[in-house]
Amino acid sequence: MAMFIRFLTGLGAGVRGNLAGLGRFAGFFVEVVLKSGTALRRPRLIVQQIHFIGNYSLVIIAVSGLFVGFVLGLQGYYTLNRYGSEQALGLLVALGLVRELGPVVTALLFAGRAGTSLTAEIGLMKAGEQLSAMEVMAVDPVRRVLAPRFWGGVIAMPLLAAVFSAVGVLGGWGVGVQLIGVDEGAFWAQMQNGVDVWQDVGNGVLKSVVFGVAVTLIALYQGYHAKATPEGVSRATTRTVVAGSLAVLGLDFLLTAWMFGN
Repeated sequence: MAMFIRFLTGLGAGVRGNLAGLGRFAGFFVEVVLKSGTALRRPRLIVQQIHFIGNYSLVIIAVSGLFVGFVLGLQGYYTLNRYGSEQALGLLVALGLVRELGPVVTALLFAGRAGTSLTAEIGLMKAGEQLSAMEVMAVDPVRRVLAPRFWGGVIAMPLLAAVFSAVGVLGGWGVGVQLIGVDEGAFWAQMQNGVDVWQDVGNGVLKSVVFGVAVTLIALYQGYHAKATPEGVSRATTRTVVAGSLAVLGLDFLLTAWMFGN
């Protein structure tokens, strides 16, 4: 009986701690949004972060998109060829990328590349007492440091997803048309006729924006609340990758069910 009571006590404490963490995270999100006025009035700060986050992630996003397009074109052809529908390869590649693979894989790479960089940067600023020094000088670090990085990540994420999808389509075209021999006219015609701008591309962009908000916010939260030690920053960086990846996959399921459930 005592063991069962200890189990229930531990379970309740764990649930309460997780709910409290979610509450702190929600409060952090509201604080960053409400204090974004300075960053929005000084777009140069946001542009610098878009360059830092997006430009430095561009190579890995483009290369990954190319190889995902290669694999999608190859596997798609093998599957469609069984049913004599290999002419629809362009449609399969485009829908797979703009609806699903483009936003999701980009967000996972974004969490591993840009998310960890943001967490480490903020964590090291905290460990070096730079954030405390800003507060002493009456400069709000949320307004000056966190808000520009938040909006930079939110804007950069859809742009990177668009690059990933575009390069992936070219990769699928290279494998399907140039390597295997699918008719080029059918490849592009099927894609043009089957992909809807609002239903497919628009929903993909919306997914990437939501993923950008989630991953960037998790990265900033972990860095801002990391322990001011090298070990604390290291653990916060690891939590960013894990929490960001799980958030992307969970949100992807919910968004897909909502967007394409009908």
